[in-house]
Amino acid sequence: MPDSNVFLQPGVINGKYPERRGRSESWLDKLFARLGGIYTRQSRARSGQLERMLCRVEKAACKVRRWDETEVASQFTLLRRQMKQQGLTEELIINSFAMIRELADKVLGQRPYDVQVIGGWVMINGMLAEMDTGEGKTLTATLPAGTAALAGIPVHVISANDYLVRRDAEEMRPLYRAMGLSVGVVTEEMDLESRRTAYACDITYCSNKQVAFDYLRDRLIIGRNTNQRQLEVESLHDDNARIDQLLLRGLCFAVVDEADSVLIDEARTPLIISRPTTNTVEQQAYREAMQLAGQLRHEEDFVVKPLVRKIVLTGQGEMRLAELCNSLSGIWSGPRRRHYLVQQALSAQYLYERDKHYLVKDDKVQIIDEHTGRIMADRTWERGLHQMIEAKEGCPLTGNKETLARISYQRFFRRYLRLAGMTGTAHEVSAELGSVYGLHIVKIPSHCPTRRNRLPDQVYRTAEMKWAAVVQKIKVIHASGRPVLVGTKTLTDSEYLSKLLSSEKLRHRVLNARQDAQEAEIIAQAGQLGRITVATNMAGRGTDIRLGEGIAERGGLHVIATERHEARRIDRQLFGRCGRQGDPGSYEAILSLDDELARLYLPGILQSEVKTEIEVDQKQTHKWGRWLLRLAQHRAERRHKQMRRDLLKADDRLTDTLAFTGTTE
Repeated sequence: MPDSNVFLQPGVINGKYPERRGRSESWLDKLFARLGGIYTRQSRARSGQLERMLCRVEKAACKVRRWDETEVASQFTLLRRQMKQQGLTEELIINSFAMIRELADKVLGQRPYDVQVIGGWVMINGMLAEMDTGEGKTLTATLPAGTAALAGIPVHVISANDYLVRRDAEEMRPLYRAMGLSVGVVTEEMDLESRRTAYACDITYCSNKQVAFDYLRDRLIIGRNTNQRQLEVESLHDDNARIDQLLLRGLCFAVVDEADSVLIDEARTPLIISRPTTNTVEQQAYREAMQLAGQLRHEEDFVVKPLVRKIVLTGQGEMRLAELCNSLSGIWSGPRRRHYLVQQALSAQYLYERDKHYLVKDDKVQIIDEHTGRIMADRTWERGLHQMIEAKEGCPLTGNKETLARISYQRFFRRYLRLAGMTGTAHEVSAELGSVYGLHIVKIPSHCPTRRNRLPDQVYRTAEMKWAAVVQKIKVIHASGRPVLVGTKTLTDSEYLSKLLSSEKLRHRVLNARQDAQEAEIIAQAGQLGRITVATNMAGRGTDIRLGEGIAERGGLHVIATERHEARRIDRQLFGRCGRQGDPGSYEAILSLDDELARLYLPGILQSEVKTEIEVDQKQTHKWGRWLLRLAQHRAERRHKQMRRDLLKADDRLTDTLAFTGTTE
């Protein structure tokens, strides 16, 4: 019987648009499926078996090295034919890895290390490879992607943003071309026909946002109560059949880079396709809601709960709002509608901050991605919130939007027939990746011993004391000639630190949402002699910081975190920028008890008690502060995990409720 991997291909069995369709399962079904999957994956990832696999790849590579260019091309043609017939058998995967490894050396001048071959093996078997920063994940992805594509499986290599999509595709294109494979690229600005052409290629590089939205567009075309056979029969007699209008060729095999950022951090918000509507009555209601909200009193009429991003009207506030609406008619006569609108208006005023959650550019409100610090120019908040923030900032109000389709990342990525990924930071969320996506994590050893030196955290009572310590530390490191990378959590903090550095006459570069276009150039230069770089969240940036000449001898790059993030993984992503591939480097965190993490996730009485106890002794501040901030971070991780779980449960309820329609999008 052929290997089951053959069924990842579009064709007779899976139809022309393969995807894994969800079905209702009991908790017992899920438990047995999970235990069985984990056992299978663990058996494939045992160290002894990986060593034997490497030996077999190296043995096969000895033959490949003797081939000339003509023989390489013919052997890839033969391998492609065998794989399409037999599927991804172990023997054919070994041969493919050996051929790709040697071809990469000839074409790119980069021969995958043993650890990269192991990473590729992990991914071709539907697991997640945890590889340190700088270990060459871009090249590693060519092994599973190229092998699956040779077997006739449409492959999506998914990155965190359009810059990485273009860069990785262009860097690896010569290798794929030498294998006889076509490569497509999907980015924000492309029209539908260009996207369709890109997805028709053997391997398509795209961002998680683009591929998920294109899938939703396909679901809109397919419509409800339609199955694969109906689409195929329709194509036989209809010149404009729906199946010919689809963008993707199904969801067969995905390799996700920065997998924890994509599958975990971005999984709290559903993806929505909408169309603009023009309703002047609604726009007037948003303006009136902002005016009414401005007449309510903080603490008396409403309470702000920043931890859950919620505004709660008090009983007194409800009464006052009713009085304010006495002279108004229409929607303001209904208590539920006016309550909701004013609640949204208060959220715009108190829960969303300029230059933290959004920035205003060319009279437009643009959302800042809290995980990467990038602008999401095409995104808007829903249910009138975006329009109320526009009113708050004095911008022209855009039209409200009607939802056409929605999906969460959890539900979308679970629909791939095979899902794999790679990241540098995954073990903290291994249980969630396993339970939600069925992904088992395999830690890949680094190619070179790690020489990254961790310095003790410093915690100060106030933000002013913290920033003074940060500037002083930068001056000390800068004087030695070593480059410094300073991570800040928000755009506002990066610009505040920039002013402090300028006042000390320290030359530096700032990378935040305002300088997004120069990202690659700024980060690429961050490892040069005496460089000071201030950057917001480094998650998913994907550009290695290479050390300049003589920097290694001085101690390498020094990284300073000025605030803890809501997840330890994001801190590790920042710290991982130093000490890449055996380079020396060091990192530390300089924090304060005024930081947002402490304010949001620690009880106020605990903060004040500790501040009083450690007011004099700075050593006690460091000791107790470290403990407090670890506690706050732990509470934040639990809170965000709960938010993702709630979204997934809501998705499952939606699936059950709308199952009779044939679709839940």
